[in-house]
Amino acid sequence: MARGELIKKLLESYGDENAFRAAAEVIISEEESKRNQLLAKALRRTLNNGMSGSKSSPNRHQTVSRKQEAKGLMPLASAPGIANEFLEEVDTAYSHKEVVLSAENKKIFSDLIVEFRASDKIEKTGLPLRSKLLFCGPPGCGKTMSAGVFAREIGLPLYVVKIDRLMSSFLGETATNIRKIFEFATKQPCILFLDEFDALARARDDASEHSELRRVVNSLLLFIDRLKIRGYLIAATNYEKSLDQAIWRRFDEIIWFEKPNFQMIDRFLKTRFKNARPDFSVHDYVHELDGYSYAELERVCIGALRNSVIQSRDHVSKFDFEKAWQNEERRRKNIAKR
Repeated sequence: MARGELIKKLLESYGDENAFRAAAEVIISEEESKRNQLLAKALRRTLNNGMSGSKSSPNRHQTVSRKQEAKGLMPLASAPGIANEFLEEVDTAYSHKEVVLSAENKKIFSDLIVEFRASDKIEKTGLPLRSKLLFCGPPGCGKTMSAGVFAREIGLPLYVVKIDRLMSSFLGETATNIRKIFEFATKQPCILFLDEFDALARARDDASEHSELRRVVNSLLLFIDRLKIRGYLIAATNYEKSLDQAIWRRFDEIIWFEKPNFQMIDRFLKTRFKNARPDFSVHDYVHELDGYSYAELERVCIGALRNSVIQSRDHVSKFDFEKAWQNEERRRKNIAKR
């Protein structure tokens, strides 16, 4: 449809929510087909905000709590259409400068971004793009944060799968639910993020698993094979040894996340305190924090910043940091006893 006709249809449908959204979606899809991802994303968010506003609901960005912001991922809106029940769009509060990755992982993500930006040239040759990524590693080591920052860098919305809703108590419905989210991802350019992937993709030779769950894995393998996503499927797991062996070859890239080494801990602390003017050298604590995950380091940093605010200081003191560190040590020891 010509652009002039689309605009006319959009204006004529004002007041009719369904018709207005349909016309707006066509315009957004056109921008997506032209690879104008940033504009398309902005238009879609404006559309969703407008639709929310028409129902007298608060602006979604205004309702994000400081607690949610501190976690880095902020809920935005549910996915439109049949996948609405199982997906939630989220945004990240972090930039690529705040993510500390190994040299190997930085190279992988850099190459993926370059590849995405050259996708038109690649597709013209008939070559496939890497679109299915598997993130493996212990909890708290940057898998979810990296997915959010990657989405932000390439300008695609990030939809997180609500795994608890996807896994229906009626096991026969779980495969149907998975099909719905994959169908959504073939129509909506996005990053589909499947956390706790091992809950769906458990090894079929595990004698403890129900036969119906094995059928879910069979369906999942078939869906991944057939998926022609307009963006990326990212699956993440803390328990890669639990995955079915047939899962591995379904992914174009497997990215391993490990707990940070000394150099990465040092970079992380300096990044988090870059505007806090600490009156001590954070480098002095690097070896003391060996074995900490990024999530644990983040809690120490936030705790230190919070302590400085409570004491009305314009900087983070050694006392602020050590108090937060001691709290995290107590937490770690108590968890280890369980």
